[in-house]
Amino acid sequence: MKNKLSVILCLIMIAALSLSGCRFYKAEDATKYIQEEYDKDGKKKPLFAADLCILPEKDSKDVIDAGAHATGLFSLHDKKTLQSFKGDEQLFPASTTKIMTALLAVKSGKLDETVTVSKYAVEELEEGSSVCDLHVGDKLTLRDLLYGLLLESGNDAAVAIAEFLGGGSEMDFVTKMNDQAQKLGATHTHFVNSHGLHDSNHYTTEYDLYLMFNEALKSEDFKTIIECKEYNTSITASDGTMRSVSWKPTNYYASGDAQAPRDVTVIGGKTGTTDEAGSCLVLYSRNKGDHPFISIVMGAASKPVLYSDMNELLAMENK
Repeated sequence: MKNKLSVILCLIMIAALSLSGCRFYKAEDATKYIQEEYDKDGKKKPLFAADLCILPEKDSKDVIDAGAHATGLFSLHDKKTLQSFKGDEQLFPASTTKIMTALLAVKSGKLDETVTVSKYAVEELEEGSSVCDLHVGDKLTLRDLLYGLLLESGNDAAVAIAEFLGGGSEMDFVTKMNDQAQKLGATHTHFVNSHGLHDSNHYTTEYDLYLMFNEALKSEDFKTIIECKEYNTSITASDGTMRSVSWKPTNYYASGDAQAPRDVTVIGGKTGTTDEAGSCLVLYSRNKGDHPFISIVMGAASKPVLYSDMNELLAMENK
């Protein structure tokens, strides 16, 4: 009886949140998640969204850049959304897609297994797209591929990871990406590839990116990789010879082309750029109190605009 009463109280709380202007995913999703918080024997599980920032129903009053499609700042310390503009608008994510690809990889428990790069991973990508310069038959660990994926933003690394974890099929891996998105409550997201090259049916939102990145940050492996300023490794070619490679982050804070506001430390993140998506960036940072934040800009008109908008978000961390 007590457990049934708890469920009823949770459902009443959802209704109250809705009336007060707070978003707890969608109403039907919230009901589903709360129902799933109880085992068949009636024992309560930890609440699904207990450690998440909630997306307000209305955009933040102070819009950083009206030209940006979406911006968001989330305090992981006190679970507050400090800024959100168009958080639920479905947009093209470009290479920020790779956050989900990496999330599934770190969850796989196979980081030290060897991957052989296929012809498809190397030769079927859009000409001129970002790659790690992998070759057909190359052998390297899944961990190595993750560095190439998150630092160099290699589309070839993304496909190699997807085929390895998808049983040889990128599409089977993409199904896992979409399933994981739904489990995280990222209900406005749909993936059709593992890398983010443009497709009209491949989209996400600012808030869904927060949910995915927040989940990925629970992995120490993921945090170690995005914090890395340069990664050097050796790849075994198909003929058995070895070659050395070096991969660096694509974000301007790591390269020194952009400076964060005073008393803000940028730890790392993921960039993404296509003509259709504009310039995108998801960052993990800490303020002067050493409190962690996730900041997101999607759809900036150019790289200078992207980093200007991001710096305005970062400056809010110490207010």
